[in-house]
Amino acid sequence: MNALGTLEELPADYRETLAAHNLVPLWPSLRALLPPGRPAIRTRPIHWPFEAIRPLLMRAGELTPIEKAERRVLVLANPGHGLEKMQASASIYLGMQLLLPGEWAPAHRHTPNAVRMIVEGEGAYTTVDGERCPMRRGDLILTPTGLWHEHGHDGTDPVIWLDVLDLPLIYYTETSYHENGAAQPVTATLAERSYARGGLLPSPVFSREGSRPYPMLRYPWAEARAALLALAASEPDIEAAQLAYVNPETGADVQNVLGYFALMLRPGETLRLPARSPAMVFHLIEGGARVDIEVESFTLAPADTCCAPGYTPVTLANRSASEPAFLFVVDESPLHKKLGVYETRA
Repeated sequence: MNALGTLEELPADYRETLAAHNLVPLWPSLRALLPPGRPAIRTRPIHWPFEAIRPLLMRAGELTPIEKAERRVLVLANPGHGLEKMQASASIYLGMQLLLPGEWAPAHRHTPNAVRMIVEGEGAYTTVDGERCPMRRGDLILTPTGLWHEHGHDGTDPVIWLDVLDLPLIYYTETSYHENGAAQPVTATLAERSYARGGLLPSPVFSREGSRPYPMLRYPWAEARAALLALAASEPDIEAAQLAYVNPETGADVQNVLGYFALMLRPGETLRLPARSPAMVFHLIEGGARVDIEVESFTLAPADTCCAPGYTPVTLANRSASEPAFLFVVDESPLHKKLGVYETRA
């Protein structure tokens, strides 16, 4: 492949004239924009131990009242993108959020999609679009784009959860903004109860018009865990005991940009994942696991989180020979498939 010309090879007066007309020559940057064979990956393998995060989050609770924070969050930033960018990967934002007893995080809505994976504590709730969703460890709660949501705490102990947003993408497209609102009245019952049995949907007579685009907002961990155990028991030869969080009416991903999954590693199991284009996040709900990403190896304890860049093989291993390990997995596959750039490499 022939070497391309550099910017420095062009005469200074020519470069100055180009700049004066807001013009830039492509060829000096062509290889950076379109590298041969594999994208330039900025996302790094990174591990955020909850043991380190928790005391810093509790200290934030002492230092900053909720009235001054609105959302009291420590962002899990990937140094490959620069800490100031506050992103875990090209399209994934992660934050660990704290709500103390008696606090209320006021209602707002925003263009980025968000989900909450509950890490610790009980007694808190999220009200989304008029539906009050209890927050219990391992539960997944959606706050989709444009829906009003707020957080409250009627319990006695701190509640912590992992925020996952497609904020980097929405910010990049210059469509990121929020609106503040008043406290929401609770107008809807828990929709999850209507979808408790696979293959059966609540349906109005003659027509399904008017169904909400996000019919189910809370995915209880108790049900996901039981389903994983049943799947592993009924299909012992299945490659991976993994479930996708989907829209119960359409079977599509629960949100448009990021995909969410619950994964069980059987006792002693090692699972080798091929290199795929999307970046992935692994959050350990229960048990103990090891995650090998290229030359990096991370030992995960409960509530630990790590990130793997795209185009990189990953190996997951259960560190226990007697107990299963359960992980919450996030990836960018819905976005990549919509863009037509999704791929898997051997």
